[in-house]
Amino acid sequence: MGESQLIKARIFAIFRNLGTLALLAIAFPINCMIVFASLLWSFFTRPFQQQVVLSENSKNIMIVGARMTKTLQLARSFHAAGHRAIIVDTDKYWLSGNRFSNAVAGFYTVPDPQKDKDGYIKAMRAIAKQENIDLFIPVAIFAVIYFDSNDKQVLSGCCESFHFDADVTRMLDDKFAFAETSRSFGLSVPKSFKITHPEQVLNFDFSNEKNKYILKSIPYDQVRRLNLTKLPCDTPAETAAFVKSLPISEDKPWIMQEFISGKEYCTHSTVRDGETRMYCCCESSAFQVNYENVDNPEIKHWATHFAKELGHTGQLSFDFIQASDGTAYAIECNPRTHSAITMFYNHPGVADAYLGKEPLAEPMQPLPDSKPTYWLYHELWRLNEIRSLKQLQTWFKNILRGKDAIFEINDPLPFLMVHHWQIPILILDNLRRLKGWIRIDFNIGELIE
Repeated sequence: MGESQLIKARIFAIFRNLGTLALLAIAFPINCMIVFASLLWSFFTRPFQQQVVLSENSKNIMIVGARMTKTLQLARSFHAAGHRAIIVDTDKYWLSGNRFSNAVAGFYTVPDPQKDKDGYIKAMRAIAKQENIDLFIPVAIFAVIYFDSNDKQVLSGCCESFHFDADVTRMLDDKFAFAETSRSFGLSVPKSFKITHPEQVLNFDFSNEKNKYILKSIPYDQVRRLNLTKLPCDTPAETAAFVKSLPISEDKPWIMQEFISGKEYCTHSTVRDGETRMYCCCESSAFQVNYENVDNPEIKHWATHFAKELGHTGQLSFDFIQASDGTAYAIECNPRTHSAITMFYNHPGVADAYLGKEPLAEPMQPLPDSKPTYWLYHELWRLNEIRSLKQLQTWFKNILRGKDAIFEINDPLPFLMVHHWQIPILILDNLRRLKGWIRIDFNIGELIE
């Protein structure tokens, strides 16, 4: 980037950060009134509400990824069942708005394992010991992919860890290895090729292929994962230019995956020893954060069959494409909690899905009266995309029939603190560094840079 482009980018970043802070400031009084009214309601109705009492079998649960809504949802579910929820995040997210939830019994920060792996492991083990943790649930990616020098789970010997061992985690997180494993289980996946050098793509014979292909980074890339450029491009030169613009190497391999047209779905599975104990499925979109449970037998069969064949304990988040003939193709898996778990906001069985060991007749799914979940500030941001009265009516309908994933009338402070403490401080830090961002993700509580 040239000097003049750098100056323009910094000026744009300044105005965008200041403009966003101004919009949040406008919304702040309204949010305050909503939260204040909710606190008053809770105060006057508390004597008539059933109080949560810690039972004799109460467990101490450590949930890692405090900045994220799915962590808040799990904390609320365990709290409602009489357990203590301790939430943890890296030092950068000391500002977590979820720490103010009634459901959170403790909040800690740990070093970023990418910068200080030994410090991260030491801090995690100290928290587990201090809080007498019984169960560790990783929500954020950093909590899942880092193991100690012997490839043991971070809290091995301290408590039960509800996630897979190192080898299984790496396989699931590797899009190509996951596809090969799924194929060995007799399950449908798109044709895939592991790419470690651009020439592999440029020398590939696309002429005999029925469908086009897309390239995806095997290591998680929160920006490029949304780029679905189909290969080959219109001309060989365009194909070459696109492929060579990507950081493909032995150290950063990519997967070239067959692009299958169809409807996209995402799922969450909570699995113990191969048994799917909790499951949900919804339509998905890379640019939207809306979850509504759907009944799709083909996808449910795929997800439960994979979990059974795998035979381990952990969490599985699958992305699917269902083709016009009904065949469901899994395109990738994340071995951690999916944000779609917010659809279990009113389900009393979530804690048992993780803690229970008695077999279930069927996996728990969101209750029939569970409303679709959304993030209100995401929806407000989308208003600038509306171009017709029909689109506006659809927007209002979605708001009225759904539920904000963060807001709870009996636990309103996270709704205030995530939007007007956590996110503004992250924006102010970017403003200080003259740095921009691509979008704000209120769901995971981050600025996508």
